[in-house]
Amino acid sequence: MRANLLRKLRAGEKVFPGVLGYDSTVVPQLQNALLARHDLILLGLRGQAKSRIVRLLTTLLDEWVPVVAGSEVHDDPMQPVSRYARMLVAGRGDDTPVEWLHRSARYGEKLATPDTSIADLIGDIDPIKAATRKLTYADEEVIHFGIIPRTNRGIFAINELPDLQPRIQVGLLNIMEEQDVQIRGFNVRIPLDVLMVFTANPEDYTNRGSIITPLKDRIDSQILTHYPRDLETGIEITRQEAWQDRSGVGDAVPEVELPHVFREIVEQVAFEARASEYVDQKSGVSARLTRAALEALLSAAERRAVLNGESETTVRVADLIAIEPAVTGKVELVYEGEQEGAQEVARSLVGKAVAAVFKSTFPDPGQRGAASRRPEAGPGRAAYAGVLGWFAAGNRIDIDAGGPDAAYRAALESVEGLRELATKYARPSGAGATAAAMELVLEALYQHSLLGKDLHEGSSTYSDMMGSVLGGLRMQDDEDYGMAS
Repeated sequence: MRANLLRKLRAGEKVFPGVLGYDSTVVPQLQNALLARHDLILLGLRGQAKSRIVRLLTTLLDEWVPVVAGSEVHDDPMQPVSRYARMLVAGRGDDTPVEWLHRSARYGEKLATPDTSIADLIGDIDPIKAATRKLTYADEEVIHFGIIPRTNRGIFAINELPDLQPRIQVGLLNIMEEQDVQIRGFNVRIPLDVLMVFTANPEDYTNRGSIITPLKDRIDSQILTHYPRDLETGIEITRQEAWQDRSGVGDAVPEVELPHVFREIVEQVAFEARASEYVDQKSGVSARLTRAALEALLSAAERRAVLNGESETTVRVADLIAIEPAVTGKVELVYEGEQEGAQEVARSLVGKAVAAVFKSTFPDPGQRGAASRRPEAGPGRAAYAGVLGWFAAGNRIDIDAGGPDAAYRAALESVEGLRELATKYARPSGAGATAAAMELVLEALYQHSLLGKDLHEGSSTYSDMMGSVLGGLRMQDDEDYGMAS
């Protein structure tokens, strides 16, 4: 592995293809550990590509290696370590049968669970083998090897190491330091050539278990993983992982256009969740959230197009409600979050994401009078004077979330000045993207408390902020009157 890594580095090859955002942090540390021939542990929260990195380590193994045919521990014909291979080579010499083993077969993995035993990992005496072959328990050939010896000359990974019982972790100490295995009372040691790799989540240290100190001391390198540190890296990870190309899967699949701003919003939801006071930050917010959210967003637009008999459509702001199940299922809430309710927290995160992303393209609606004081800051809220004036005149707009595209665009076109505002700043590529940008303006004004919004079953209404408040009070009065009567 060391030699192959050096070769890849000299050639400028990508060592861990598909792993994004770690080029200046995790990857250099991994390379240093491998060059030092260290056993290592990847420590990080859920959804930080730990398992993917571990499985990519096999690309550093030689593609094929010779092994003694029939050997359970992949014995090297030139340096056999098991009794079976030693006897075979001693007896047959150059006529020893040899097989070629692909690197994909030189990787072993075990998810640490409380029921994992030493026999699973290291091995045990096989009484059936002893009886059928009439061997004594003192004979080395009665050993049934566990998964680690069977990964000799390869890589063995244990995921979620703290879940492994302490007494089982003790059984790994010899492998980590002396590179050998001891089984039961056998006074025999089998030297192994195995790279030991572990993964762990810091949350597990207190919630489910811990790594015993002697084992931790024997792990040469501890490498900390992390979530994407910028929006663009997160977008690229989601683009790589999410199922987006749905052509050919099903009959008459509608074509769904996804404006880039929605990729930004989906990714920003995860960033907002990782900073939210309602979300348990010790549990983390997995990168799987954005993958699932983007897939749900595309599916919402796809479903709407099918129901309306349309062959193509564009994702809308109203479709963002479809990502709520992906959010609620991927975040752990603290007590205050539980009091708010998972759905309300998810809706709040989406709203904050819309407001944050909106300001990267449009003037900040929160800047009151920015143009007069600091011209470089942009027009601020003044840019929306025409749109807000239209609503202040008593107008309102109803958007049917599941309605056809023609009706959706017609409703947005009724708002004076909205199209001009969207095209000026968003520069959309077509009619669908233009309508989506127009709705995004309304939603952002609502998120900045400049417009009112009432959610109905399958639709939403934008109106003047004061009119929305008064309407809500009237609705409450009607409900109270109904209850009284």
